[in-house]
Formats: sequence, structure tokens, C-alpha cells
Amino acid sequence: MKVKRLFPVFLLLLQNVLLGGIVEKTSSDAVITSLVEKFGVAQKQRITTGVTQIANLWRTEDGTAEEFNEFCMNNYLTEPVQLQETLARFEQNLESVYGHNHEIGRKLSEQMQLDLGPMLPVDYLFAEYDPFAHIEDDFFKTKIAFVALLNFPIYTLEQKLQLGSSWSREDWARARLADSFAERVPAGVSQELSRRYVQADDYIANYNIYMHNLLNKKGERPFPEGLKLITHWGLRDELKSHYADKKGLEKQKMIHAVMQHIILQDIPAPVINSDAVDWDPVANLVYQDGKEIESQPEADVRYQTLLNIFHAEQLADPWYPDAPTKMDRAFNQQREIPEKQVEALFVSVLTDPVAKEVGKLISARLGRKLEPFDIWYSGFKQRSSMNEADLDKIVGAKYPTIASFQNDLVNILGKLGFSPETAAFLQSKIVVDAARGAGHASGAQRREDNAHLRTRIPATGMNYKGFNIATHELGHNVEQVFSLNKMDHYILNGVPNTAFTEAFAFVFQSRDLDILGESKPDPLAADMQALDFYWSTCEIAAVSLVDMRVWNWMYANPQATPAELKQAIIDISKNVWNEYMAPIFGVKDSYLLGIYSHMIVYGLYLPDYTIGHIIMFQIEQYLKGKNLGAEMERMCKQGIVTPDAWMVGAVGSPISAQPLLDAARQAVKVVK
Repeated sequence: MKVKRLFPVFLLLLQNVLLGGIVEKTSSDAVITSLVEKFGVAQKQRITTGVTQIANLWRTEDGTAEEFNEFCMNNYLTEPVQLQETLARFEQNLESVYGHNHEIGRKLSEQMQLDLGPMLPVDYLFAEYDPFAHIEDDFFKTKIAFVALLNFPIYTLEQKLQLGSSWSREDWARARLADSFAERVPAGVSQELSRRYVQADDYIANYNIYMHNLLNKKGERPFPEGLKLITHWGLRDELKSHYADKKGLEKQKMIHAVMQHIILQDIPAPVINSDAVDWDPVANLVYQDGKEIESQPEADVRYQTLLNIFHAEQLADPWYPDAPTKMDRAFNQQREIPEKQVEALFVSVLTDPVAKEVGKLISARLGRKLEPFDIWYSGFKQRSSMNEADLDKIVGAKYPTIASFQNDLVNILGKLGFSPETAAFLQSKIVVDAARGAGHASGAQRREDNAHLRTRIPATGMNYKGFNIATHELGHNVEQVFSLNKMDHYILNGVPNTAFTEAFAFVFQSRDLDILGESKPDPLAADMQALDFYWSTCEIAAVSLVDMRVWNWMYANPQATPAELKQAIIDISKNVWNEYMAPIFGVKDSYLLGIYSHMIVYGLYLPDYTIGHIIMFQIEQYLKGKNLGAEMERMCKQGIVTPDAWMVGAVGSPISAQPLLDAARQAVKVVK
């Protein structure tokens, strides 16, 4: 047995001791025999499955062997109408329970997530409170969960992949209902997970750099006053915006230096979310009133934050016997795509020979050798040839306030191809809020509720970067509204995994200039778009591999200190870079791939972005000559079937990087 498994296995054993263990096999066998005698041999397989599922999760606190027997005898259902009505009752009541608790959680976190002024200490405590933490416990204590487990089988991923293509919509709903109660995680563990993720989100939401306070070696301020950028999103997008700027290289190198200091954690603490001092990030010197001053670095807060999440996930490990690590849960349960398959998909993108050809093309277009930060090269985007200051003026005039953006949603959606009726419906279901952080999309979990689009709009009005991000979040919201409000079974609401909603967000985001009426006809548009998609997919694939390797490292080194984790992330970032990016860039040992805030905040979220890029390209290829609004609604109404089944239903083929690779190979031949 490997060392990294000892801690979770020990906790699992302790769990069974503390809770009295599970129902003895002799007791469950007796119940199975009694039920078969009552309902007939034809029901034996179904009875055995249901009773075993309950026995695996029944604790001493749930009742004696006699009470276990009585429960099974009284709650086993055989009539098709009874099963159908029970499924419907679960869906009706779960929508109410999940939906209202989601609204409570959203309300309690408003002060932290929205720009509503200074926060009070109690606001953090309310934000950390998770209304869902006790729901699972309550469903088991009241035995509601056991009714589902007795009557609806849990299917493995392999069974879903093998059988799912022949299932009806009701079959899928029954399977997903059983999935809802497949594990029994204590409320304390769920609450600790919520607390650590909220703390991480707050840490990043308040990690801003005041760009006007950055000095070059001449003491000049390259960035305008009032520009405050959140890490990493704002810094990255600012860097990308300077490819059309003749003097942009200095600014890009300065941002690159800022990112390196964040990763190394030698960034001076006084420059984080403060404009009280000036900072030369290249020399890493701090000034106040024109004089150099000593300052302490942030230390290893960034990596302690990630470790806190890791240790919270470890607490959950023993309660998932079939998925005893965060990786198992993220890939096999949440994504329903095995980790090795995902890794192979990413590697196929990064190692294709076209990568070097695209790198050479970018170098030629820039007229210089590639720098590590050119992973964010935006020169294939149409907007990169336009003056962003002019775009800022256009966007600022259109959207000076949150209300102005809210009121224009119908117009925005109409330009994307949605019918007036559908656009009006979507606008009625999406609420725009002023975000404290970079912004995000929060869907509803009850059809009477609304999705929320959180975006930053400064006092001077929305800028182009903010609009670009807001269109991304709008894509999430539209998917969320369709896949909830247009669903035939509530329990199937949503998309197979996060990558799919990211794909739609990317589809919307790529049309931002169309919405503004600033796109220009270009015979090379399709080829340029293919190169842009491919290059950005390479970037996020490499970052995703870092994220995956970091989590595997933490499980192999569960007692690591923040300093040790920092060094591991730096080393892993360099290794991934040297393996996949150095052959393209001709530069070794960059650790820039370690900058992503998602790795610190969201727990193995980054692979969804890469899968989302690949899915997006397949969807975009399919959408050519078709109406986005109608096709998106049709696709979203499939709900949470398995990923490949969803893709086959949506575009006619499983998830594959081949269309993207083929398009990139063609494009690199014609784009100069």
C-alpha cells in the first residue's frame, strides 16, 4: 500500500468505528430473501441491488437490524406507476430544497462577492456558512435518501457509458437521482469544504495590483492612473491587450515580472491591493514618496490557501469509497471522463507538430523571438488590430452602469441570433450584479429563481476588457437558464460537466465585437479563429497539466508545508513547460504556468477550461450556417447525460481534438 493512501484509509476505518459500521451481510441477506418471497424471483436482482445500496450507507444511528428490515419491506416499490410518481415527487421536492438553499447561500455571500462597500467581520462568517452542509445528513436521517437508494440503482461510469445510449429520459433521471445519494458525507466535512473555498475566493477577490504605481527603471509610470487589476485575470488580459501597442513590449515584460513575483511569493506585501507605495517589479524595489523603503514579502499565503483546500478535501476522501481522492471525484464522478483520458487529450494538442509551426508564425508576426508570456498572444484575434482605447470609449458610452447593461441584454442576445421572444425570456431570467472580484456567473437551482451575472463596472463605465468578460459570463447564464428552465426532468438540469458551460461561454466571448458592431469582414477570419483557438487551447492545456500534477503531488506529500508546496508548483510548472512549451518557444525553465488563480481557488477546475476549448471548437464548426440561439437551446435541453453522449446528440460526434488540429494545420498554411 502506498503511503499516500494510509491517511484516507485510516479515516475510513475510524469512520466505521465511530458510526457503528454498516449493516451486517447476514441482516441484508435476510431482507433480500424476505423481499424476494414477497415480490417474486423476477425482482431478485433489483431487490439485491437496492438493499445492498442501503446497507452500505446504513449506520447504527439509523436503526437496528429489525428497523432496517422493516424499512425495506415497507418502502420497496414494484409498480411502474409508483416508481414514476416517486421519481416525480423527488424532483418536485428537491427543486424546492436545493433551489431555496441556493438562494440563501447566494444572499449570505453578497457582501463578499458584490461591490457593496466595505465588509464587516461578520460578513465573512455569513459567506462561509453553507446552507447545503446539513441537507445530505438530513436526507439520510429522515430516510428520504434510503427510499431513493432502495428503488433506483446506482450505475458505475462504465455502465453509463455502455448502457446510456439505450436509456430513455426517465431512465437517465432515475440514474441521476440515485447518484444524488451515492455517498454520505457528514455535515461538518461539507461545512469545512465550503469554509475553505470561500476563504480562498476572498483571498483572490482582494488580490489587486494598482498598475499606475508600477515604475520602470527610469522611474516612469507606463500604466494609466486608476487601473486596478486582479490576479491573474486582469493582469493577463492587460498583457494581451498590448500586442497592438507599438510600445507594449515594455508593459508586457513588466506584467510578466509582477506574475513571477506572485508565483515566487516574494511580492512585497504593501503593493497588494494598495496604492500607498510605488513598486519597480523588475528590480522588486518599493518606494514611498520617491524614496526606496524596506518591505516584507507576502510570504507563502498563496500556497497556504491551496493547502487549506487540499486538507479540507482530504477530510472528504474517506466518505467516497469509490472515489477516495479529489482527482477521482473530479474526473470519474464530476467530469465522467477518466484522468488518463483527459491527460492524453491535452497531450495530443500540445505535441502535435502544428504547435511548432504556429509558434514560428507568431514569432514572425511579432518580429522577435517568443517570450514565455506569448502563451497569451492575441494577434490572431480581430480586436488585436484595433485601438483598445477606442473600444473602451464605445463600451463605456453604451454601458455606464450595471442597469444599462441589464437593460441591453435583449439587444445583445438578439445580435447573437436569439429570437425576440427567447431574448426577452432570457433577459427576464438573468440579473446583472456589480462584482467585487473579476466577475462570475451564478445559475439558479429553482425555475422560479433567476441566474446572476456578476461583472465589474467602474465608476467611469464598463471598459472593453470588462465587456469581454461579461459576454463570457453571459454565455454561462444562457446555458444555465436553458438547462434548468427548459428541462423535462429537474434532476437532469445542467450540462454533463463544467467544461460544457465553459464552451458556451467561449462561444459568446468570441462574438464580443459582433455584439458591439465593430467586427470587420475578413477572408481569413475562419483561419485566424482556428489559430487563435488552437494557441489558447495549448496554453490552457499546459496550465491544466500543472494543476493536475500539483494535486497528485499533494496527495503524495500530504504533510507538505506551504514553502514545500510553493517549490513543488514552481518545479512542476518548469517541468511541464520544458516538456511541452520549450520545444515551441525555444525558452526553458519558465514557471509562468503557475500563475493561474483557479488553481488556488477552485480545486482542479482548470482542466474544464481545456476540455471546454475543445468542445467549443466542435460546437463552432457545427454552428456554421446555423442559428446559435435555436441550436444552443436544443443542445442544452439534453441535460446531464454522459459527456460523449451529450456531444453526439449536440454535434454528431464524441469529444475530440481532431477538428481543432485539422483546422490549425490548414490555417497555418495560409495565414502570414
